[in-house]
Amino acid sequence: MSVTGRTVVPSLTQEILGYLGLAHKTAAWGTLGTLRTFLSFGVDKDVQRLLRAIGGHGVDHTTIMDVLTNRSREQRQLISRAFQERTQQDLLKSLRAALSHRLEKIVVALMQPAAQNDAQELRAALKGRGSPEDTVAMEILATRAPSRLQECLAVYKRDFQVEAEEDVKSETSGILRDLLLALAKGRRESYAGIIDYHLEDQDVQALQQAGEAGAPGTWILLLTQRNVEHLARVFEQYQRRTGQTVEDAVRSRFQGEAQAALLSLASVIRNTPLYFADKLHQALQQTEPSYQVLIRILISRSETDLLSIRAEFKKKFGKSLYSSLQDVVKGDCRSALLALCRAEDI
Repeated sequence: MSVTGRTVVPSLTQEILGYLGLAHKTAAWGTLGTLRTFLSFGVDKDVQRLLRAIGGHGVDHTTIMDVLTNRSREQRQLISRAFQERTQQDLLKSLRAALSHRLEKIVVALMQPAAQNDAQELRAALKGRGSPEDTVAMEILATRAPSRLQECLAVYKRDFQVEAEEDVKSETSGILRDLLLALAKGRRESYAGIIDYHLEDQDVQALQQAGEAGAPGTWILLLTQRNVEHLARVFEQYQRRTGQTVEDAVRSRFQGEAQAALLSLASVIRNTPLYFADKLHQALQQTEPSYQVLIRILISRSETDLLSIRAEFKKKFGKSLYSSLQDVVKGDCRSALLALCRAEDI
C-alpha cells in the first residue's frame, strides 16, 4: 500500500459507523429529548425513500416527515450528504421546492445544523422582525449550552459578516442591550459540584443592595455569569431573607423593558423547561397559533429536554402539550409538530 501526503477523507460508511457505534451512543438514550438516535438507521434506505417521496406523481408529505422526525440531527446531516453524493442535488433545496410554506420552515429547521438555525433565528430577532422587547434573542443566548452558543456566534459572524455583539449594540438599547451583550460573551461559570455558601451569601446581599438602589448592573452581572445551580440556591436564600421571590423583587424595583428582560432571564434560570412550556402555551393561545414559536421550540428542544417541557406543560395547564397541539394546530404541519412532541401525557 503506497503512502502519500494526501489527506485521507473518511468514507461515508466510516462516518456513519463512527456516529452510530452503540458504545458511543448511550448518552443519546439518556436524554430527556423526544427525538433520539434511530438505531435501525440505514442511510441508503432513507435516501431512496426521500427520492420516491419527492419525485413521485405527487409529493409524499407523510414519508418525508416520517423520515425527518425520526432521525437525530446527526443522522439527518448524513442523509443530506449521501443524497448529494448519489444524486448531485442538494436535499434541502429539493425538499423546499416540493413543500408548502410551513412545512418548508419545519424542514429547514430540521435539516440545518443546529448552530446555523440558531444564528438565523438570532439574526431575525435582532433585525426587527419583532418588537424591541422580543425575547427570542435572549431565549437563544440564555438557553443554549456553552459549546452550542459559541458555535452559533461563530456561524453568525461567518454568515452575516458581523459579530452578533455588534448587531446587539446597534439594534437594541438600555438594559436589554446590556443583558444580551453579557449573555453573548458566554462567560457563565460551569458548575464544579461544590457549594460555596460564602459566595451565595455575598450574592444575596449584592442583589438586595442593587435592588434597593434600582441599579440593574449587579443583577445582570450575577444572572449572566453565575452557574445555574448556584443561582437556584441564591434565589431560595433571597426569598428566605427578604420574604419575596426574586421575580417579585424585580417587579417592584424595575419598570418596562428592564423588568421584562430580567423576569424572562430569571424564569429561564429558575426552571428552563417551565419557561419553554409557558412560551408554547402562549403560542397556542393566540387567535392564530404562532407557528414560528412552535416550530422553533419543538425542534430546538426535541433532542434535549422536550419530555421535561411536556411534563411542566401538563402540570401547569392541566392538559397535555400533545392534546393542545391536536386541538389548535391545523394544516399540513400538524402531523410534523405532533411527531416532534411524540406522545400524549396521561
